[in-house]
Amino acid sequence: MLQQIIHIDHLLFKFINNNLSNEFFDWMMPTMRNSITWVPLYLFLILVITINYKKNCWWWIAFAACTAIVANYISSDLIKHNIIRLRPCNNPDFSSWIQVLVAYKPQSSSFTSSHATNHFAIGLFLHLTLKKRWGKWTYLFIAWAALIGFAQIYVGVHYPIDIAAGAVIGILIGYLSGKIFNRNYGLTRNQAVTL
Repeated sequence: MLQQIIHIDHLLFKFINNNLSNEFFDWMMPTMRNSITWVPLYLFLILVITINYKKNCWWWIAFAACTAIVANYISSDLIKHNIIRLRPCNNPDFSSWIQVLVAYKPQSSSFTSSHATNHFAIGLFLHLTLKKRWGKWTYLFIAWAALIGFAQIYVGVHYPIDIAAGAVIGILIGYLSGKIFNRNYGLTRNQAVTL
């Protein structure tokens, strides 16, 4: 059973990494999974929250930061150190066809994807804490996390199961963090100031 799951995982990886290969994705996906790419988004969100929600903005920033820290700790320090899986970019069985689009090949365990865990945790936290003010637009944060997860497969550093497991863990962390923040503080409880 486990071998069958791994086989399907490898087939999905090959389909995304190799069969879907094209020049546009070759340019876009490394950019999407690069943490530096999203710094302007984080700064924009902090600025908007700080300007519009004077009372609870610092709690929101603290919860967002803690969400990312906890997600990264669970994925990178707890799971990866105890479940060792060779990354696809380091798998000699794939050397004849794999496309690796990163400057270096990470040596840490492939399971779980910390990118997926972190971004799904933050994405769900943003969705839950901002949806009362921003409505359906907050689903874009979930799509954003999914895009980064897809990019991790496309560039050759993770298998689909690594992304799926990271997403599930991230969603649980983001859900708990967002619900706790909304129950105790919430951004809609005080008068917003327009930008």
